[in-house]
Amino acid sequence: MSKELREQLLEYLNNPHTHGSLLDAARDFPQQFINVKPEGLPYSFWGMLEHIRISQFDMIDFMQNSNYKELKWPKDYWPDPSVKATKKMWDESISMFEKDLETLKKIIENPVVDLFAVIPHGSGQTMFREVMQIIDHNSYHIGQLIVMRRMINQWKD
Repeated sequence: MSKELREQLLEYLNNPHTHGSLLDAARDFPQQFINVKPEGLPYSFWGMLEHIRISQFDMIDFMQNSNYKELKWPKDYWPDPSVKATKKMWDESISMFEKDLETLKKIIENPVVDLFAVIPHGSGQTMFREVMQIIDHNSYHIGQLIVMRRMINQWKD
């Protein structure tokens, strides 16, 4: 396994060059907007944040857990829209996301992990594919979170 590949993946996760990080997108977010759904969108800011967190957790769980239980799409990947999040819930979502991101980095760093090995309990997925899917999914939705902030004039370039 290429040490350079692992370094490149970690560099991308640690220093995203072409997009913002979740911490960038959530930084200084006003509490009064956490449960706001910008016009035309079916989810709130906290709903989007939780979707990003839940999805990342699920993919990492799939990578590590031979007893993995598949979530139901879309129900299990989004929080209940009737739940009104608090600042504490917002902060916990960010904290859990960051903790899971550190777990992902440890998986990538571990030289024993063959990133191109097929995950035994999957249906042909490799560790590398899951890492790339996490990067792709996070980038997509973090970008949406930033656009959502722009929609309510709460983003400074």
